[in-house]
Amino acid sequence: MLFSEIEIDIRFSETDAMGVVWHGNYLKFFEDGREHFGKTFNLEYLAIFDNGYFTPIVKSEIDHKAPVYYGQVIKVITKYVPSKSAKIMFEYEVVNITTGELCAIGKTMQVFLDKESRTMELLTPDFYRQWKEKNNQ
Repeated sequence: MLFSEIEIDIRFSETDAMGVVWHGNYLKFFEDGREHFGKTFNLEYLAIFDNGYFTPIVKSEIDHKAPVYYGQVIKVITKYVPSKSAKIMFEYEVVNITTGELCAIGKTMQVFLDKESRTMELLTPDFYRQWKEKNNQ
């Protein structure tokens, strides 16, 4: 299983009036996790773009388990989910390093859009197929 981990310090601007991380920021944390995964495993957004594709999110899920507060530190674990389809899927765990609690779990699904026509690719692009083979996925 391919996965990466990134630590994030919770900033004041990421919290609501109660000092709790606002629920919408978890999607941003997932994005941080995907970006870190891409750097770790050579699947960066700019490389995808350079190969002629956008990869928009078409589905996302979040289950909130415990609050995170301003000043705490979280770890986002991003796990690649293999698929035979022309899509990129990840699962996430957000762990509060300060308390040791599991704070959220989630999933995202991305598809490949041709950069020029903006149409969805139904077949796995060659560069992504090669990446999957190289990483035993």
